[in-house]
Amino acid sequence: MEKPKVLIVDDEIHIIHVVAIKLRNNGFEVFTAENGLEAFESACQETPDIIVTDVQMPLVTGLELVEKLRQNEATKDVPVIMLTAREFAIETGEQERLQISGCLSKPFSPKELLKSVEDVLLQKITSGKD
Repeated sequence: MEKPKVLIVDDEIHIIHVVAIKLRNNGFEVFTAENGLEAFESACQETPDIIVTDVQMPLVTGLELVEKLRQNEATKDVPVIMLTAREFAIETGEQERLQISGCLSKPFSPKELLKSVEDVLLQKITSGKD
């Protein structure tokens, strides 16, 4: 069985490092990007099973990244979990419009993020979107 592929996107390298270790240690194939532009190119090439992205990033923000993903046939159904600073909460209407699977506020625990990723992927499998 193939390992689920996760794309982690954050301009803070220490967050990428912590999240990548937690997910790799739990059976995920991980690849990373440091901004939304790099993430979109990577997502188009790799077609991840799920994307974990920060909201506030240079070049292309997390929300702009999700907009681009939803407009692309190959990535339009990839689930996304957003990492937000508490002051950058995403409104429920915006989450629904962009089909954002979940939001975690920074600081978050790697264990909490792992559970969110596993829950979203399980929901994707049981809903038949795989």
